[in-house]
Amino acid sequence: MRKIPIDAARRIALSAQGFGGVRPTGRIDVRHFRRVMATIGLVQLDSVNVCVRTHYMPFYSRLGPYDRSSLDAWLNASGEHFEYWAHAAAVLPVDRYPLWRWRMDESKIWRGAQELLDAHPRLLGEVLGQVRQRGPLTVRELDAPNQRSEPWWGYGPGKVALEVLFAKGDIAALRTRNFVRLYDVPERMIKRDHLEAPELSKEDAHRILLRDAVRHLGVGTLGDVADYFRLHPSRAAPMLARMVARGEIDEVEVPGWSAPVYMDVEAVRPHRIDGATLLSPFDPVTWYRERAERLFGFRYRIEIYVPEPQRVYGYYVLPLLVDGELVGRVDLKADRERGVLLVRSAWREEGCSAARVARALATELVTFASWLGLTDVEVGERGNLAIELGRRF
Repeated sequence: MRKIPIDAARRIALSAQGFGGVRPTGRIDVRHFRRVMATIGLVQLDSVNVCVRTHYMPFYSRLGPYDRSSLDAWLNASGEHFEYWAHAAAVLPVDRYPLWRWRMDESKIWRGAQELLDAHPRLLGEVLGQVRQRGPLTVRELDAPNQRSEPWWGYGPGKVALEVLFAKGDIAALRTRNFVRLYDVPERMIKRDHLEAPELSKEDAHRILLRDAVRHLGVGTLGDVADYFRLHPSRAAPMLARMVARGEIDEVEVPGWSAPVYMDVEAVRPHRIDGATLLSPFDPVTWYRERAERLFGFRYRIEIYVPEPQRVYGYYVLPLLVDGELVGRVDLKADRERGVLLVRSAWREEGCSAARVARALATELVTFASWLGLTDVEVGERGNLAIELGRRF
């Protein structure tokens, strides 16, 4: 069994995630977006907009500045994608739709929703009927003829009904320009070829998803691979072992990683990774926190839900990737009224040169701010990199 040094595993992982080359020059268009989506497989969604919504970031990190409205149009109006619970809420290429029918079929109604549906047994049917007749529509546009006096309709229970139907695959969803979920029946959102594709068994779907996960990761443990599409490790383990036996993937050793470790047979191992960029908290490089720590020695937790006095680094902290290493992190906020990118705290990792990290971060912040339409960068005083960074603005 081959042994892969940790620094090589890091380069393999970053190359698999699209960081093996340089950002393109010139105009960024749909061809670039497609390349990123093919590389990472899906884009996680999150509503927090304190800096920029997370689904924009994986494209920025790999491509540099681009027109966000063009990405929105491609993700939500091209017919090339659908939204589902893949790795949390995520946008995926529409040709992957058949791979998720098993999860739709197995979708369970959570207890609170079941209690509400028991109290209003006609709710699901009425909501589904409205979507069929009037869709696409948002939760605010939901209506119930002859029941408008019901204070719950279109808010708590209406939203719950839509989400239950969405999870079951009875309705589909994409996003408006304001990031509001737009619901419609699958026949009007999913291309017919994919909607009517031959049904896959759960095992076949898992096998394809696991093979994809290994390709997107480059190299990873059983837990890493299973987490990519939120599959259960106990089910993934024997399937991955069979893939190894058939030569579809490799099994390798990485010092300090618990066995088994899987690697894409076509994985590229660059001699080096160059360049600097900020990453989303939900980028595939960092979304599985245990992997980020094992791969980069970078302990990362998002602190949005932590009370402010207890936060270590800040509210919405973005990791900084420089030349293949996670060397720092920065808590950012876009002050759109003033046109300023606020650096509320800036940190370097232990053992990293303050001058080197500050130099790379300062250049990246200027580019990042410009991409967001902001004209200035203001650096606060918090963090072990703040003083060094502040000298550059």
